Amino acid sequence: MTPTLAQLRYLVAVADCGSITGAAASVFVAQSALSRAVQAMERDLGVELLARRGRGVDLTPEGTRVVRLARTVLDAVDAIDDVGTPNGKGGLVTLTLVTTPTLALDLACELVPAFTARHPGVQVRLHQHDGREPLVQELLDGKSELALVDLPVDKELSTHHIQEREVVLVSPFGARLPDPVPFRLLDGLPMVLPTPGTGRRTEMEAMFSCLGVRPVPAFEVDERLAWVTGVIDGRGSLIWYRDVVLRAFGSRAEIRSFTPPLLRPVGIAHARRPLTRAARAFIAHARHNAPVREPAR
Repeated sequence: MTPTLAQLRYLVAVADCGSITGAAASVFVAQSALSRAVQAMERDLGVELLARRGRGVDLTPEGTRVVRLARTVLDAVDAIDDVGTPNGKGGLVTLTLVTTPTLALDLACELVPAFTARHPGVQVRLHQHDGREPLVQELLDGKSELALVDLPVDKELSTHHIQEREVVLVSPFGARLPDPVPFRLLDGLPMVLPTPGTGRRTEMEAMFSCLGVRPVPAFEVDERLAWVTGVIDGRGSLIWYRDVVLRAFGSRAEIRSFTPPLLRPVGIAHARRPLTRAARAFIAHARHNAPVREPAR
């Protein structure tokens, strides 16, 4: 039997999310219903499309081929649906994203231009918030449809993992720390930190508590430019993403990995409600085109 459009959408969702649970949440169907639909397609085609692994799934070679063909079919169906709509007549659909300044400088700048080049009928509008709390609230209030954000986030949201990014320690010259640096050496280390009470400071304090260390707050400020000048002026060390540090500091500071490497997941979050076609397309684009960030060797 020929697979239905719903079955094709479910299979593509599994490929994008890497799990039945995540796929079901992203297309707003029960996990059991999605699983039965994919199993029925496997029976009808006479091949295995998914290889189960613990809580996740991988595509088999046949599954990879079917997903590639399914994307072509679904793109064609969407294009047909656009005929007669404002977008199909040359108008623009607006997709609103919200993110933090750090991710706006990195992921959004890389992903959005490539996405709009592939989807010229979509105009992306970007909002920024310093903390994750107002960012999450903007999603829940419907002011933005998607967020690029550090994971995990509020359980009320659906999330799609994009990548792992390395977090490093950047210090003034002459810090006399090994590279990579053990977490225990953060204890008593003078540091440039966000101001007390902010979301980012709360997260960092929770991390320090888990590690059993107590750095010394040497310079407390929320302006990212002030973080850079604080390190360069010798006030203290800073914890930040490696790729951002390389751009912000260049050769003006010492950059060290942690041992073991400290990796932070980044993903797309959205409220648990049906997504527009533009939002679904952006999620698929981000999952397949996000830059790879690996710890330095």
